[in-house]
Amino acid sequence: MNVLIMNGSPRKKGLISQMLEIMRQEAERHGETVETVCANDLSIKPCMGCMVCRTKGSCVLGEDDSQRVLAMIQKSDAIIIGAPCYWGNMPGQLKLLFDRIVYGMMRDTDRFPEPLMKGKKCILVSTCTTPWPWNVWFNQSSGVIKVLKEICWYSGFKIVATVERGGTAKYPELSEKDRQKCVKAVGKMLK
Repeated sequence: MNVLIMNGSPRKKGLISQMLEIMRQEAERHGETVETVCANDLSIKPCMGCMVCRTKGSCVLGEDDSQRVLAMIQKSDAIIIGAPCYWGNMPGQLKLLFDRIVYGMMRDTDRFPEPLMKGKKCILVSTCTTPWPWNVWFNQSSGVIKVLKEICWYSGFKIVATVERGGTAKYPELSEKDRQKCVKAVGKMLK
């Protein structure tokens, strides 16, 4: 299985990065091929909202890292997307990436968007400083999960697990329970 990890966190040693590293190691321990992309390392021009990609099947903007990442997603059997909460949503650089590759993830039809990623599995991971249960009640980490679920649902991914971790300001270290949630999520993906 080819697994693509998409890290939406700008913090290379933050909790999202640590959780995704645990997942990478677990997938590799099972013999899977894993690639990682860090959204903040990508050079991507902003979407202009021209909608030409919906009919043309490619973006009118010049070649940049968005097309490279789309090719990686298309080649993968599963993706793991991790993003911290920024105002109840994913960081802008990750959103920018998804805006630019929508044409390769779903196709417009006369009736309902056609998902182009059917058969692929997905794990979603989010963290936030808001403590539990408010991180869920006030749509902080759960807000990130919600928008990522929508993107993945329209694209056809089967979401096999979500991992949320609130209260990172007060508890900045991963617990053994957090680590086990990451390992368990990868186990669900590999079934």
